[in-house]
Amino acid sequence: MNFRLVFKQLGLVLVVLSACMLLSDLAVWVMPVRQTPGSGTESQARLALFAAAALGIVIGGLMWLLTRKTRTHMGRREALLLVALSWLIGAALAAAPFLLWAHLIGDVMADHPFHRFINCYFEAMSGLTTTGATVLKDIEAVAPSLLFWRALTHWLGGLGIVLLFVAVLPSLGVGGKRLFRVEAPGPEPEGVRPHIRDTARTLWYIYLGLTVIQILALIIIGRMDLYHACCHTFATLATGGFSTRNASVGAHESLSVDVIIIIFMILAGANFGLYYQLIRRKWKTFFGDTELRVYLIVMGVGAVLVIGSIWASVDPITLTTGEKVDSNLANSVRQGLFTTVAIKTTTGFCTADFNQWPFLAKAVLVMLMFIGGSAGSTAGGIKAIRVWIAFRVMLSELEKAFRPNVVRPVRIGGTAVDADLKLGAIAFVVGMIVLFVLGAGLVMLLEQAYGDGTCDFTSAATASVATLCTIGPGLGKIGAVENYGWFSDASKIVLSLLMALGRLEIFAILVLFTPRFWKGD
Repeated sequence: MNFRLVFKQLGLVLVVLSACMLLSDLAVWVMPVRQTPGSGTESQARLALFAAAALGIVIGGLMWLLTRKTRTHMGRREALLLVALSWLIGAALAAAPFLLWAHLIGDVMADHPFHRFINCYFEAMSGLTTTGATVLKDIEAVAPSLLFWRALTHWLGGLGIVLLFVAVLPSLGVGGKRLFRVEAPGPEPEGVRPHIRDTARTLWYIYLGLTVIQILALIIIGRMDLYHACCHTFATLATGGFSTRNASVGAHESLSVDVIIIIFMILAGANFGLYYQLIRRKWKTFFGDTELRVYLIVMGVGAVLVIGSIWASVDPITLTTGEKVDSNLANSVRQGLFTTVAIKTTTGFCTADFNQWPFLAKAVLVMLMFIGGSAGSTAGGIKAIRVWIAFRVMLSELEKAFRPNVVRPVRIGGTAVDADLKLGAIAFVVGMIVLFVLGAGLVMLLEQAYGDGTCDFTSAATASVATLCTIGPGLGKIGAVENYGWFSDASKIVLSLLMALGRLEIFAILVLFTPRFWKGD
């Protein structure tokens, strides 16, 4: 294991992350921000961002200087370790502004969650992994600069800090390809361009282009100001879900805002490589993609079931603002469609308290949490293509039960799926289920030992799936209008680890616990 190389590149990642803090601070300084309850602590927030950025630049710069003469060839083990450390240590650096701000404001909000490092780390990990789970009860009491940084962590984590790192730094050479394969979401990321650096750049250009388009749409059509448009765009395209408002997207009470965010959540949950094919006018490749069809069909069927369940209920729909509206067809379609898309794409934005919906609607939403978006997207979950492969393998094995001599290859989009891909998909599905069960069990045990004893099974189970599949809200005590602040510190550590496992598709983190990983070849 070439630790010096890992520390060298990790130092550069920390410098890039710190530079983004400074840009975040500058962005809020130049853009007009409407008066908010947290504006009174804005000066402390800017100082906290500057101090945290300076700290990150010093630490990252020293790490790079002390190891700058190390060879640049990166093996598979070094790539895995670098990506894992980038998230685990990067989250600690991203949490620093929250912690510094809370201590700079002193006794003004002495009981604020950010006074404790574990809460800050949980929030930062939730941002970088695009989970959107929060420990905050009053989001609007936080200074605008910090809320902008909180949203920006989503945007950076969407396609990945390391993927950006590969895109802008040519020094990695062949190691860049290994980094990309570890970091890029999906079972087997394929380059849309001949060289891996060009692939990373192309994906980031598409990501940036969609970001600009959504910001303009929210400003022009949705009548949002620039600040809130940027924050909600970062959270949408990263499928994260952090909002600047306590009532999430529902606070805007705008149908045009809901429609714009629904459209871009769907776009963010699809494979970004397909957009490159669309730009090249390869219509057949785009519309003939099997995973895209599965992704849209599952989302459509889920939306119909959720909408039908709400409409059939006589209970009114409770919005995140606290207002109650009739469960007529128009309201059922609007709230059911938004929530289904938000959960399916693992964005986690909320406009209604789905915790009060009928059992069928909640069961469908939990199922969609596990499935998630497409490979090559910013979404989390198992991914539609893996679920489809596992389903086709199951059908193949079912046929063998009564036709043992028939050899029929599993095909996806007309192409036979090789044995390694089938095994990898099934192993991932099993791994996610095992981690979900372990996570739920650990949270229940830890809450009994260290918590207040009020954690029910629904809250623990959905907290496990909501963090592992990077969704954010769940059911019970972590529902659409609730938060994670009441969990014990031990549970927050477990849930933070589940976020990292889910974002890096479990194996990049789990290999660190394998003794053979640390031994020589």
